[in-house]
Amino acid sequence: MTIRPLIVLILSVIAGATAAMASAAKDKDPYIWLETDSPRTLAWVKAQNAKTSAVLEKDPRFEEIYREALKIAEAEDRIPMPAFLGGKLANFWRDADHVRGIWRTTSVDDYHKAMPSWTTILDLDAVAKDAKANWVWRGANCAEPEERRCLLNLSDGGEDATTVREFDVAAKSFVDGGFALPHGKQDVAWEDPDTLLVAREWTPGDLTTSGYPFIVKRLKRGQPLDEAKEIYRGSRDDVGVSPMTLHDGDGHQATLIARSPSFFETDYFLVTPQGNEKLALPPKASIQALVSGQLIVSLQQDWSPSADRHLTQGMLVALDLDEATAEPEHLKPTVIYTPGPRDSFQSAIATKDALVVTTLDNVRGRAYVYRRAADGSWSKRKLPLPDNDAIDIVSADTHGDSAFLEVSGFLQPSSLWLADTKSGTVAKVKSLPAKFDSSDLVVEQFEATSKDGTKVPYFVVHKKDMKLDGANPTILYAYGGFQVSVTPSYSATMGKLWLEKGGVYAVANIRGGGEFGPAWHDAALKTHRQRAFDDFAAVGRDMIDRGITSPRRLGIEGGSNGGLLMGVEFNQHPEMWHAVDIQVPLLDMLRYEKIDAGASWVGEYGSVSNPKERAFLAKISPYANIKRGVDYPQPLVWTTTKDDRVGPQHARKFAARLAEYGIPYYFYEVSEGGHGSGANLKEGAHTTALQLVYFTRKLMD
Repeated sequence: MTIRPLIVLILSVIAGATAAMASAAKDKDPYIWLETDSPRTLAWVKAQNAKTSAVLEKDPRFEEIYREALKIAEAEDRIPMPAFLGGKLANFWRDADHVRGIWRTTSVDDYHKAMPSWTTILDLDAVAKDAKANWVWRGANCAEPEERRCLLNLSDGGEDATTVREFDVAAKSFVDGGFALPHGKQDVAWEDPDTLLVAREWTPGDLTTSGYPFIVKRLKRGQPLDEAKEIYRGSRDDVGVSPMTLHDGDGHQATLIARSPSFFETDYFLVTPQGNEKLALPPKASIQALVSGQLIVSLQQDWSPSADRHLTQGMLVALDLDEATAEPEHLKPTVIYTPGPRDSFQSAIATKDALVVTTLDNVRGRAYVYRRAADGSWSKRKLPLPDNDAIDIVSADTHGDSAFLEVSGFLQPSSLWLADTKSGTVAKVKSLPAKFDSSDLVVEQFEATSKDGTKVPYFVVHKKDMKLDGANPTILYAYGGFQVSVTPSYSATMGKLWLEKGGVYAVANIRGGGEFGPAWHDAALKTHRQRAFDDFAAVGRDMIDRGITSPRRLGIEGGSNGGLLMGVEFNQHPEMWHAVDIQVPLLDMLRYEKIDAGASWVGEYGSVSNPKERAFLAKISPYANIKRGVDYPQPLVWTTTKDDRVGPQHARKFAARLAEYGIPYYFYEVSEGGHGSGANLKEGAHTTALQLVYFTRKLMD
């Protein structure tokens, strides 16, 4: 090669490299620094909070709304939701005197009294003070059958990561020298009273790309962590791996390991003395309970367990535990429940020898008791609970015949019912007193027609004499993801601080949710997610067309996945809304996999590593699609510093881009609270007040 061609080649390479660098610089995220909690970032957050507080907190209505929200949150007449624990009922309670909360118990008989006599077994405020920690309660896992020794999950400021400590319920104290697992994202199951199965970050880096553990070890009492014996190892590419133990009233025990290669797929392994035996279940199936020696499984996809049998998604089936243990590769399911065209399975829980199942019928709650007969068939009895409301399972007694269920509606204060699964009868145990005047309110259910012709139901709560003149201040809520069903529920704050003041509240049951079973969810997966966005917009238009509201009086709200929905609607239909409340959101969909637990949701959203999915994510990503010169509604974007699930990064960067483009906005970041509105009742009430002042200013003024 001569000198001249070589020089030309070198110059060409340099020119190409320079062009590539220029292109990379152009595409580089200028706000990636907001993805860390550096002093610079926290100073930015502080300044943003100050700007928002100077407007919303200085509004003359803020203090009254905050006081009302806190009064509702701290009210002593709330229902203390019970959990069966060692022959008693336990409850975790927070109020003005117990900011972090107390764990307490009472007898089953005493609980039925208007004012039960409670015994405090743990004062979390006192524990946090002694430890100089901001502990947030994340539940207890108690060893069967005595349920005396429990593993308490304590979170620092509301993070998903926890510290686990063994607690003696009878002694009301932590166990000296008992099990203690340091801070981290971890899952723990009792194998027996002296043995745990633990999934955690055993050595630095023992986490999946989603940030969850994938190695399970057996830990004996008194054994240091570094001596625990590994019994299962997944892959770093998994979402995560976790152990679980189920018991039934007949003394059966099923210890399992659940490996999730994706968010919606699970491989189940029975832990046996001979090793781990994989159950030949379809990937999209979920083990719900163990009762009468039967593993209860919900199907999120069709399944042909044999050449001559075909089961459909949405079914609930039973597997004989002994048969499954003997032949895990040849399962013989028995069908318990088959959904109708507008039905869907919601949840199941076991009592001693019965199964309590809740379902939805056109987004209205139903509850049934199923019992297994000697011939293996299952009988069904409907529980006579109020109609047209949501029904949720609270807890069940695996050693008896009782189960608690909560019934709630938009205008019906929550009530707690005790079901006797042997007789099939129910009795109301407690009711929440009315927190707002609903005498002149009504609930209606309508249907909107989405872009592809799909009928999308939605609820509207409003004054009976509402004029259809488009002048009604309206808040529209939706979630639309992860097969989560949004059902009617009683919100004292929404009722007292919005509906009583003449506001309208609406809930849209868009695709992506679970209101009509797995197919309703699957219709909006990955590159089909625009259907959920179109559904929401269709509901908004339908309300406008009916005269319920107008773009000037219509505001929208949603959190987490619903925050993504809000960001998309903000971009795609800025002309339709006058207020957009974007809560703990996903907004940068081109980097979401690299932020906190984002990689675990590839099954829901798709991945930038897939060209087709990346193109779709680029098209809908709220952060990437803000445009200059558009007349956007002024949004409220809020998050929490301690959110280690979605992360505050999305909200920060979105606000920074709005500021860059000169688009008005409000931003607020709560310092504590995890993936929520605050670590305690006062912080939660403050966040509520910010939102309601925002909506009042935007939609009522």
